Amino acid sequence: MRNSFQRGTAWTLGIVFMLSLMQTFAPAQRNRTTPNNKDVREATRKANDAARVFTQLMGTPESEIPRDVLSRAEAVAIFPGVLQAAFGIGGRGGAGVISRRTSSGWSAPAFFKIGGASIGAQIGASRTDYVLLFMNTGAVDSLLQDKVELGGEVGIVAGPYGRRTSASTTPSLDAGILSYSRSKGAYIGAAIRGVVLNQDNDLNRALYGGKTAGNILAPNMAMSMRQIPVTVRIVPQTLTRYSARRASR
Repeated sequence: MRNSFQRGTAWTLGIVFMLSLMQTFAPAQRNRTTPNNKDVREATRKANDAARVFTQLMGTPESEIPRDVLSRAEAVAIFPGVLQAAFGIGGRGGAGVISRRTSSGWSAPAFFKIGGASIGAQIGASRTDYVLLFMNTGAVDSLLQDKVELGGEVGIVAGPYGRRTSASTTPSLDAGILSYSRSKGAYIGAAIRGVVLNQDNDLNRALYGGKTAGNILAPNMAMSMRQIPVTVRIVPQTLTRYSARRASR
């Protein structure tokens, strides 16, 4: 009787969690094109969190992305503190930024949401930082869609890590996306499946005067550093610190 009650409770909590994820990723009803104070605070927090996570990753010799691997990346996605929970039915949900390599450095950060569901026996919850490298223009161009499923339309594998690893000895570089994650400790290369990225265009439009994530990441729409709102410049500035290569015109 007790086990049946526990299983029922777990499934109930799982359903509640999934409903909350659905609410998180529901299409925004607003269509503002000018930022208010709340938008600016939210964008600033997400940009600072992303810069902090990437700096921590690159500041640890045992788990940093090899510089020659990073130099090949055409875009970088950073999702700090993604909530992962499983109560019979599980899933993950969070938000972050993506910046594309441009002819002048790195693009303004476009805001995205990350989510996904799974079914399993595990019960519990945790928060995980994710860093994704988009290794070719095909993978980057998938981000111009409203929604993209990683491991579905775009191949994704665990990325190589550690200062002693080089691109010449890493077969995984043929994949469209390399993934890294950290949960309660060091970063490691980690393959993830069933993850969906959605453009957070409510925030994008408000912060960038009506532009969507697709506009921000389009190769012919890159903003100069002066055009990027000062509150979110920390993202391209941080990426430039570790990889200054510019995209060919």
